[in-house]
Amino acid sequence: MPENEPVDPAAPWEYTLYIPNDLRAVTVCRRTLRLILTMHGLIRLVDTAELLATELVSNAVRHTKGPAALRVRWAAGVLRVGAWDADPGPPEPPGNRDALTDSEEGRGLALVRACADLWGWQPLARGGNRGKYVWCDLVAA
Repeated sequence: MPENEPVDPAAPWEYTLYIPNDLRAVTVCRRTLRLILTMHGLIRLVDTAELLATELVSNAVRHTKGPAALRVRWAAGVLRVGAWDADPGPPEPPGNRDALTDSEEGRGLALVRACADLWGWQPLARGGNRGKYVWCDLVAA
């Protein structure tokens, strides 16, 4: 597409950032997400999306041994932020609301549940690789 051609802001898009099993990758994902959302004019979603991505990606890195990925998708006014990891087992269920204030551990998915409009997970198998995808949605309205 030529540089001067207008971009449809409502057009769907998706990015995937593959990362190693390294906690420093969480910061790389957070900063990449901020850039993606800023470039697509979704700055109003950045703070919440960064918080949710940090929780999802850090869970993928801390609780699995293999590679992981951040996936970001925009379609029909909904931002989906998700983390893929190589462990096909389900994520730990979110704690109760008290987990948000009382503990340093185990509050990631409780925070996701509290801040996202919708969240979930699904097992994945692609090209012989198994794993899971944990995601959450933010509605832009």
